[in-house]
Amino acid sequence: MDSDDLVEALPDLLRRGWGLQGADVAIAPIRGGMNSAVAEVRVEQGRYVAKWVPVHNRRALDAGARTARRMAEGGLLAGEPLLTSDASLTARSGDGAVALLSWVPGNPLRGVSTDDQIWMATTLAHAHRIGGSELQCGSFFVWVRPDALGTSVQPWVKPAVAAARAELDSLPALTWGVLHTDPAPEAFLLNEATGAVGLIDWTGATEGPLLYDVASAVMYLGGQESASTFLRRYAELGPIPAGEIAEHLGTLRRFRAAVQAVYFAGRIASRDLTGVADDAENWKGLDDARGMFSSLA
Repeated sequence: MDSDDLVEALPDLLRRGWGLQGADVAIAPIRGGMNSAVAEVRVEQGRYVAKWVPVHNRRALDAGARTARRMAEGGLLAGEPLLTSDASLTARSGDGAVALLSWVPGNPLRGVSTDDQIWMATTLAHAHRIGGSELQCGSFFVWVRPDALGTSVQPWVKPAVAAARAELDSLPALTWGVLHTDPAPEAFLLNEATGAVGLIDWTGATEGPLLYDVASAVMYLGGQESASTFLRRYAELGPIPAGEIAEHLGTLRRFRAAVQAVYFAGRIASRDLTGVADDAENWKGLDDARGMFSSLA
């Protein structure tokens, strides 16, 4: 299903799943999702984002909706779900599931300016504190392994992933909590009228080492030097001890590169073109992972 298909299916689904109907229902596609179809929904009750994922990702959508609700209860603008008529987080739609998430007003950050990095760090630290934290050792992202689907598409993938996996697994206890898992600048929305910053797109939310979120943000910001303002601000406000960040950020950055490699190698092997124009975009994602490993060697 793409965003246009979702727009077509939503009037009936809104009526059946949420009891929302009427002449004032307005639905428009939102482009750009790689793993989902998204549409804007305006009804008398409010403004929402309808997000569809394939049925095998329904648990992740449910978990993300549940986490967004927890974040909202903690005071963060996170796009919490509107429960269905039977009090579920999502509704079945064709070969997938849909969540109806509260609209978070604002424009995506770019991460280039000092202010953007401060807003990102402040908001991510807030989210991590809402989720709670504790020192823990445990398995994290067990699907990131050298024998994962697609890791034979290029000869460098298996050894790079194996090394990153082994390095992560050898670490001592880290600060664990609730992860966003993909805190790219565009997931942070700044409402310039109020100064409030929200953090959306919680579908990948899970428990794990909070330093993974920090490493992901650093990746999107162009590396440790480019992300220096973000790192300083997060160290001031976040729950991860400064020593843990200094000592283990490199390891989590290499593991983030492994996540990128396994994800895109799997898409290439399975010929998954969801959200992309052609397979060249998947190959570019894999090449970006190789560049990340090279820069972190």
